[in-house]
Amino acid sequence: MTIRVELLGGRTNQKFHYFASMKVGYTYIITNHTNTTLYIGVTSDLHQRIKEHKYKRYPNSFSARYNLNKLVYFETFQMIEDAISREKQLKAGSRSKKVVLIEKMNSEWKDLYFEIENYL
Repeated sequence: MTIRVELLGGRTNQKFHYFASMKVGYTYIITNHTNTTLYIGVTSDLHQRIKEHKYKRYPNSFSARYNLNKLVYFETFQMIEDAISREKQLKAGSRSKKVVLIEKMNSEWKDLYFEIENYL
């Protein structure tokens, strides 16, 4: 959604327009049923994106080939750019650091897909 504010004299407040149109972002980690492979992604619609992983919308993708469809971790950001930065940071980290993050949020490695409505 974009909000435009008209100032006196018909001038548009461009800075406000820019900030009002920014999207929320999510960084997430998915895995397979045996928790052996991890995938880190970023999206502006977490529920929809995980649904795409579950139904293998992109059959040739890494997540589809390795059956990665269990949401085990996510973070929410006010701006998608922050989520992208976090995704890069997580991807650069070791598996052990990712496991620590997952286990802090989700010690049983449950699929959070059906619970994310409570968080969003």
